[in-house]
Amino acid sequence: MFITLSLLLTAACLVPAAGKFAGHPKMRHTAAHFGIPWRRYRLIGVAELAAAAGVLIGLAWRPAGLLAAAGMILLLLGALVTHRRAHDDVREALPALLALAVAGTYLAVA
Repeated sequence: MFITLSLLLTAACLVPAAGKFAGHPKMRHTAAHFGIPWRRYRLIGVAELAAAAGVLIGLAWRPAGLLAAAGMILLLLGALVTHRRAHDDVREALPALLALAVAGTYLAVA
């Protein structure tokens, strides 16, 4: 179960990071929607990529995975606050909520 959660959390970090690095139009729209300059918004992708690497390293050295998941939780809480400030409904915040649930479950199991 731990390996499955690790891979799921890695995917939850890599998918949005890839969109940010690729400059996907949806990511650019989201950055504009939140009023975050694109260059700064792409830095979130760096944090997501670091979290994915940490979770994978956590398969061999658990403390790295725990730190990565905790960092991801902080990032996702910030995302939820940003969604709230933008007056988004739950549907727009759902990816962040699901990733938060995965990261929380990872911490609980680890």
